[in-house]
Amino acid sequence: MKHHRSPSLPLLLLATMLLHLSDIASATAAATVPTANNTDFIRTSCGTTLYPELCYTSLSGYANVVQQDPARLARVAIGLSLSKARRMANYVSNLSRQADYGSDHRAASALHDCYTVFGDAVDGITGSLQQMRHLGGSPEELRFQLSNVQTYMSAALTNEDTCTDGFDDVPDCPVKSDVSGRVVKVKKVTSNALALVNSYAANVTTP
Repeated sequence: MKHHRSPSLPLLLLATMLLHLSDIASATAAATVPTANNTDFIRTSCGTTLYPELCYTSLSGYANVVQQDPARLARVAIGLSLSKARRMANYVSNLSRQADYGSDHRAASALHDCYTVFGDAVDGITGSLQQMRHLGGSPEELRFQLSNVQTYMSAALTNEDTCTDGFDDVPDCPVKSDVSGRVVKVKKVTSNALALVNSYAANVTTP
């Protein structure tokens, strides 16, 4: 006579695993809800920037990742700046290809230059983010690392400015106003990131 293994044990194990996974999911969901202290920290930190409201609205969603750590806040802000700069570079690249077939050679030239300087900005912000991910060592080494980040971010902001400067000789047109408006938004995010880096660096270098 054949004996059939009871399915109760596998089912029990499956039920236990599902409950465990449910607990993990619940804990993860709870952890993603920003706490008041963490969001207050971002609100206060953003007060050092030129565009505090934009700073807060763009970064408050990362409050529990930052956890009141100024280095993490600066790193997240730089990451956001990099994302915006990359999107802008891609956008200008597409416009530039289209402009090559148009009759406005000055606009086409300005777009090519804008794409080039935004590429440089992306490189600088990428360098900043890499440096922020490897902070450490002696106080002197940390100050040197942060100085590099400040230099990279300042250069990136200058590059973004240069893009709009290139349209000075271009007559008013939809492309000019569109690109200029988009660049202003990217510059604000980069400016905020630099301000947060500067604030963190100031606290590190102050005895």
